[in-house]
Amino acid sequence: MTHSRQILATHPRPVDVDVAVLSACIDACFDCAQSCTACADACLAEPDVQMLLRCITLCQNCGDICIATGRVLSRQTEFVPELTRRVVEACLEACRTCGEECERHAHHHEHCRVCAEVCRMCERACQDVMSAVPT
Repeated sequence: MTHSRQILATHPRPVDVDVAVLSACIDACFDCAQSCTACADACLAEPDVQMLLRCITLCQNCGDICIATGRVLSRQTEFVPELTRRVVEACLEACRTCGEECERHAHHHEHCRVCAEVCRMCERACQDVMSAVPT
């Protein structure tokens, strides 16, 4: 059991979303944020940094959006389904866009390959949460 799942299980109020799906997305968001931060940093150290400017920007944006999403999903006291859906949609789009860009560079930069993979995992976790959030 992950810590996010464990802490959600201890919440004094009932959680409105399947705890397993929710905690998987929270974990994926924070993992993706770390991977995007590290990938952007690695891109900055590459000799062809000018060719990686879009990748760097998308990684930084995706990382920030993933952090915000993980934090919003962690708050269950006054759960607002519509806001949650919009935040998760933004994260899903950021992960999709960043993953696509990192895939363009994956054949030259291993860090981009790893980041693209993590972005895709987070994108799938966001899709799962979208299906689980009540409308």
